[in-house]
This record gives sequence, C-alpha cells and structure tokens, in this order.
Amino acid sequence: MENPQSNSYKKMMEHYDDALTGRKWWSKIYLRLIWNEDLNLLAQKVLDFIPKDFQGRLLDVPIGTAIFTAEKYRQLKDAKIIGLDYSKEMIAIATLRKETEGIENLSLVQGDVGELPYCDESFDCVLSMNGFQAFPDKAKAFAEIFRVLKPGGIFCGCFYVCGERRLADFFVEKILERKGFFHPPYDNFIQAENRLREMYGDNIQVERMGSICLFRCVKPNPMQ
Repeated sequence: MENPQSNSYKKMMEHYDDALTGRKWWSKIYLRLIWNEDLNLLAQKVLDFIPKDFQGRLLDVPIGTAIFTAEKYRQLKDAKIIGLDYSKEMIAIATLRKETEGIENLSLVQGDVGELPYCDESFDCVLSMNGFQAFPDKAKAFAEIFRVLKPGGIFCGCFYVCGERRLADFFVEKILERKGFFHPPYDNFIQAENRLREMYGDNIQVERMGSICLFRCVKPNPMQ
C-alpha cells in the first residue's frame, strides 16, 4: 500500500515545478498570496552558500526534481554530487532533467533521510532545500545529516518555520498536511536557530524570509 506522500506527489507532478518557480499565472498568485516570497530568489541565496569552486562530495536531500539545482550542479564539474529523495516520482523527474541537461557528476538515489546509506563524515557539503517540513522525524534527519557531514563541512538550505505568517500556517495545516506534503511538528524561527546552534555552535548563519528559514552551518572540528 502506497503512503499518502507518494500518492500526493504523483498527483502533483505535472504542476510541481510550475508551483515552485511561479512560471504560470496561478503559481505566481499562490507564491505571493500564501508565502509572500519569490522562491527563485530564495533558492539562489541558498545555492550561493555553496562555493563556486566546490570540488568535494555533496549530498542533496531531498533533491526533488532538481528544478533549482540543475544549473548549479552542471557548473560544479569537479564535484561529486548525490541527490537522494524518498519519492521515486521525484527521482524519475530529476533523472530526466539530469539526462536532458547533461549533468554527468550527479548520481540519484531513492532513500530515507532518517537512515542515510552513507558512512560517517563522508560528505563535504549537505544541501537541504525545502525538505524538513516534509520529514516525519525531523530530529533523526538532523542527526543523520550531522553524522555524514565531515568536520569543517557545510550544511546549508532552507525550510518552513511556523508562526511567521498566519495565512501560510493556515494553508500548511488545512491543505498541505492533509495532502501529505508537510508533516508536523515544525520549529518556529527561534527554535530553528537554537537547534542549529546546539548542533553546530556559533559558526552558523540564519536568515528569515517570510515563513522560510535560510541557513548555513559549518560542522565543528573536534581537533581544533
């Protein structure tokens, strides 16, 4: 029996990228009315956290359809990138985008962020854009990402935080949760900042954009 999240994504696939990027008139209204943000600008700010000359191993979880990251990854020719997503439908679309745009350094894996199939300290960077609101066990996801990240490695991304915009909170509770896209509970901005600071110390950057928390953290090196 397929879970609600998988069924929801199947039904949304045709409109998924349009909804995120605001390419259609209805998606522009959705983004402005509900989130009051330009997700293209937000995504660019997150991707700027990754150095232009990055050459290490990067884990993108969840990679989604790679609508925001494909061009960035195509430019990082000396990096080894793994995109992981729980949804096989997302992986299918990301695979098509990879092949169409010729992103040879990207490997795609269906998997669970709560049980990452990688060794400790095996990635130089972990990117997570708009994923944590969909993770059922957020504490385990944070812990697994911390485990696979090398000391001195970068953890960056963005996720929904509650309590910043009433209309967004209402839409999350009444629509997105019921359709299986979002899974409570959620941190508010202060809780999110505190969580990241407890794990990564003072070497963090956080920024609030409407109901979204942008972040960049560097994993402490115990030898220093």
